[in-house]
Amino acid sequence: MADLITVSEDSFIKSVGMYRVKGQECVSTVIEAALEAGYRSIDTATGYRNEDLVAKSLSLFLPRNGLNREDIFITSKLAPKDQGQEKSVKAVYLSLQKLSTVYLDLYLIHWPGTQGLSPEDSRNLEFRRQSWKALEELYEEKKLRSIGVSNYTIKHLTEMLTYAKTMPHVLQVEYHPHYIQEDLRSFCKEHGIHLQAYSSLGTTVCNSPLLSDPVVLEISEKYNKTPAQILLKWAIQQEIGVLPKSQNPDHIKENMMLDFIMEDKDMKSLSSLGIRTKYAWDPSQVA
Repeated sequence: MADLITVSEDSFIKSVGMYRVKGQECVSTVIEAALEAGYRSIDTATGYRNEDLVAKSLSLFLPRNGLNREDIFITSKLAPKDQGQEKSVKAVYLSLQKLSTVYLDLYLIHWPGTQGLSPEDSRNLEFRRQSWKALEELYEEKKLRSIGVSNYTIKHLTEMLTYAKTMPHVLQVEYHPHYIQEDLRSFCKEHGIHLQAYSSLGTTVCNSPLLSDPVVLEISEKYNKTPAQILLKWAIQQEIGVLPKSQNPDHIKENMMLDFIMEDKDMKSLSSLGIRTKYAWDPSQVA
């Protein structure tokens, strides 16, 4: 995490997610509530189509909270349509323009595949290799303060050992008590990659089974916390970053109130539910 220098590690580990947040009013509501609640890290992407809306909201609410650009950590991501050397460079500069900033704190390759290619097409590897080379150059130029990948498997990361001058600072993947990827987490530890979890609450599907899991409910009652707070704390207590997403200001505030410690036995209970269910996208078939 030494390269993630713009804000503190504690601020980075709790990011507000902008996935599916659409329209200026909704984006402004989320940004305003997040900054007031103490979030200092914002996670967006080209594919979310709200980078410009995030920028407008920040221009309004940063001053109201006595903050500057340097006080926050902004993440964006390369869309699958922009894989490749030239396209990825253009995409980064477009994100910089839309976000009204001269640098990004973190930029990720969003998906190991390329739009328009079948998952098994071997050209996926070459395009993501080219994209990574471009990100490395932009990192050296300090346009990107940190670089990383999202939805990469151990196979994809192992391939990077053969061509990357700089290994990813961050890996963003689905990770929660119903989908624990311990081998992937161990790989990240071995290679100094910070693990960041998306879909921590399983809300990429309707009526999240995670939020209604009997063990989660039992532990939430014990600590007088919401199921969401328990799931987020389970990750953070293992030094796994989280990206809670909500358009409800009260929930945004609640998701930041994680100043409690769960006992080891409760952590172990959550880590041994015996369920392995993926609620988001599966990158394992991408060549």
